[in-house]
Amino acid sequence: MKDIIRLEEEKDYLEVEHVVRDAFWNVYRPGCNEHLVAHRLRKSPGFIKELDFVIERNGEIVASIMYTKVELKTDNGEKIDLVGFGPLAVRPDCQSEGLGKTLILHSMKEAEKLGFESVFITGNSRYYHRFGFESASRYGIYLDENRDGEFTSFMVKLFAQDALAGMGGILKFDQSFDPSKEETEEFDKKFPEKVKEKLPGQMWD
Repeated sequence: MKDIIRLEEEKDYLEVEHVVRDAFWNVYRPGCNEHLVAHRLRKSPGFIKELDFVIERNGEIVASIMYTKVELKTDNGEKIDLVGFGPLAVRPDCQSEGLGKTLILHSMKEAEKLGFESVFITGNSRYYHRFGFESASRYGIYLDENRDGEFTSFMVKLFAQDALAGMGGILKFDQSFDPSKEETEEFDKKFPEKVKEKLPGQMWD
């Protein structure tokens, strides 16, 4: 068994979407839309092909991570391009083997080489804190205009200590992350039928 980290190729697209769908199914909502997010991201002007990695094992894709530019509108009205990643997906039968960690560490190292000084994500804070991610609100950066409290699942990792100095404001992820319910249901018809379940801990209906 040999794992290979490499850039995603066009021939991998459908296989990666299956991995993403299986990894996220019924996790954050009944069903999922992350496989459509992956599909849409590749067509986005903000998509970063140089950071679109997969892990291949014995000729099969078992994990994937994608990066895209994100836009920070600072409190003084300036717009700044930064970077975020997601979806990060590991095939269910290969989870708990450290593949997600491998992709995160490899891709962040490559992101730093490309000149990025920070990376934003939304996800499970208990998982991402181990990689040095912390709440973005500590740097005055939020996902919307509501700045009350701390949104712990919106996080940032700094590669340079002063990377976000003076950059407080509102961050917007690529619009690919927000497909409609109708778009998702239509796209999902291309995949094998799976049962949608409402489970404890899901964030959305």
